[in-house]
Amino acid sequence: MPVQKLSCDFLANSLTCLPNKAKTEYCDSEVPGLYVSVTKATPGRGTFYLRYKDSSGKTCHKKIGRTVDVSLVDARKQAKRLKLEVSQGISPAAQAKAHREVPLLSAFYKDDYLPHAKRHKRSWRRDEELFRLRIAPAFGSLKLNQLTRKSVQGFHSALPAQGLSKASADHHVKLLRRMLNLAVQWSYLEANPISGIELFNEDNRLENYLTADELHRLLTVLRSDENRSVCLIAMFLLSTGCRLNEALQATWRHIDRGQRVWRILAINSKSKRMRSVPLNESALHILDQLGTEGEFEHLFVNRQTRRPYTTIMKVWERLRTKAELPRLRIHDLRHAYASLLVSSGRTLYEVQQILGHSDPKVTMRYSHLSSKTLLAAADTASVIVQRSNQQVAV
Repeated sequence: MPVQKLSCDFLANSLTCLPNKAKTEYCDSEVPGLYVSVTKATPGRGTFYLRYKDSSGKTCHKKIGRTVDVSLVDARKQAKRLKLEVSQGISPAAQAKAHREVPLLSAFYKDDYLPHAKRHKRSWRRDEELFRLRIAPAFGSLKLNQLTRKSVQGFHSALPAQGLSKASADHHVKLLRRMLNLAVQWSYLEANPISGIELFNEDNRLENYLTADELHRLLTVLRSDENRSVCLIAMFLLSTGCRLNEALQATWRHIDRGQRVWRILAINSKSKRMRSVPLNESALHILDQLGTEGEFEHLFVNRQTRRPYTTIMKVWERLRTKAELPRLRIHDLRHAYASLLVSSGRTLYEVQQILGHSDPKVTMRYSHLSSKTLLAAADTASVIVQRSNQQVAV
């Protein structure tokens, strides 16, 4: 192992294997431990290494890079940094092994995250869509510890230009952040490299409140259309304020006619807590029309397949068009129910309890409706005062 003060000229013109040797190592006289290895088959091209002893006294070799890829200056800088880490008890070999064991994002998603999400998230199919369409092409081939805040921030900022809403762009970062948080929890990473990325936080909530005329047109269609099963589902949503999936998963054993209550299990509730929905006269009348009690487990059953409904969107599209309400979403029936409650003078706390909002901030979206009710009450007082003034004037 000849000792040589390595130089750019030497590496460019004199880097050859010694005669009768398959490999020659040239040790740098400036940085002890740094050497260049060159083989007989590759004259003029070598590889930088650092030779060091680990904490047990074992001689180890850490590859720095090829001479055609790494300059001598950078090789010396890296060698000095590695020597400092060794002196502090950090093993480059152990670090390299740990790096090799960190999985690719695509492998982590398939083997670890997705099975976990299927057990804990009802919306895991949405995660699958986000990852497959955009996250995997951008980051799937990177290891978990190769993701950076800069790269993910750039990815996030570019999504609206691809036609996505800012809220949808945020969902991509939230999924990545959730995945990497679990990677930390499961000891793949020491810290989440993308924590703290600023989101757009765009409020894209759409709430279509039905006017009296629009409600009349909708009810006219729902009471007369030939598809009675789907019409009754829509009327049940309008009468209870429940979510579509909650209604489609409802079973007769959780209907208590005596107490006039419907219990939604935690597994079927968005808040993941069991809640009780009061059944008003309209809801009870709809239950009487179903004809599935005692014959089927679920309330709403497709008579043709004799199985519970899983979706009604195709029929709903036709019904709302027939009612001249082409933009009315099925979820807007829940908003309509809430608006009827608030407009009739019920408190936001009562609405929160009936709708099952875990956070009162969600219910506050209806506060402007409550303000209208208060204004109507104030106008009542105004009428009384004006009447008194007129009597005094007389």
